[in-house]
Amino acid sequence: MRYSALLCLLIACWGWQCRQDNPNTTTPTQPEAYALDGTPLYPLPEAEATLRSKDSMLNLARQNFERAPNNLDNIIWLGRRTAYLTRYRDAIDIYTKGLEKFPNSPELYRHRGHRYISIRKFDEAIADFEKAAALVQGRPIEIEPDGIPNKLNQPLSSLQFNIWYHWALAYYLKGDFVKAAELYKTCLEYSINPDLLTATADWLYMTLRRLGDTDQAAKVLEMISPDMEIVENMSYFNRLLMYKGLKKPEELLHLNDTENATLLNTVTQGYGTGNWYYYNGDTAQAKIIFQKVLDTGYWAAFGYIATEADRMRMQ
Repeated sequence: MRYSALLCLLIACWGWQCRQDNPNTTTPTQPEAYALDGTPLYPLPEAEATLRSKDSMLNLARQNFERAPNNLDNIIWLGRRTAYLTRYRDAIDIYTKGLEKFPNSPELYRHRGHRYISIRKFDEAIADFEKAAALVQGRPIEIEPDGIPNKLNQPLSSLQFNIWYHWALAYYLKGDFVKAAELYKTCLEYSINPDLLTATADWLYMTLRRLGDTDQAAKVLEMISPDMEIVENMSYFNRLLMYKGLKKPEELLHLNDTENATLLNTVTQGYGTGNWYYYNGDTAQAKIIFQKVLDTGYWAAFGYIATEADRMRMQ
């Protein structure tokens, strides 16, 4: 049995036990999502304290919703808190029902599109982001509150940024790099701080390299300097420093980490490194790194989904 298949089985068993201990989750009678190769995907195990905290926040969001079910913010937060427990299908249902009440809410389309990406439904995600982009036209920049605060307890991203960023990502994952590049360039207009600029520049650089446009990719790197103050997106920043030749690829590869706190960085930096080898012609090394990323089982991360997509294209 392949390691990744065994991990999925263990995750499924753990998820069942977790839901027996936790009254606010339900027994997973079906996978939360399916990988692009059809592998069923179940929630990853988390520390008991983390689960209790997330569950407490979901309870609060549910209470607020029950008191005022026609409040847009209450619907959004119920969906977000549900998704933080890896209940993506339930979150999508919440947003869908919310859209029946608020059909012109770009926020609901933006959040539902995000979770469509999580479950690998890229066309549905693209449709939602296209709708969100049309609805948000003419509105001032709206900072989105964080569900999981950063170390400064200061939200950094906006509704507009998140629409274009995730919209471009959905096209990237589909392999439509021309459309992805166009949307990432628009996203730069909403990348109003170093963290957002770093995230957008990283994906735009990779997209341009996939298109073979090395000149434009090099210009993207000119926006990045090693003295930038990064709060959240260190993994993207490290990838960009590697592209600039200021870090070596092996400095980014920490693929033996197992804690969830570091798995996101592991997958993000692992994908960027594997991708760097891939578009620089070392397909063999890229495949090795991509497989190690997949072996982490951390399937909700964008880097993991991108790795799935690239491995499928390689095959």
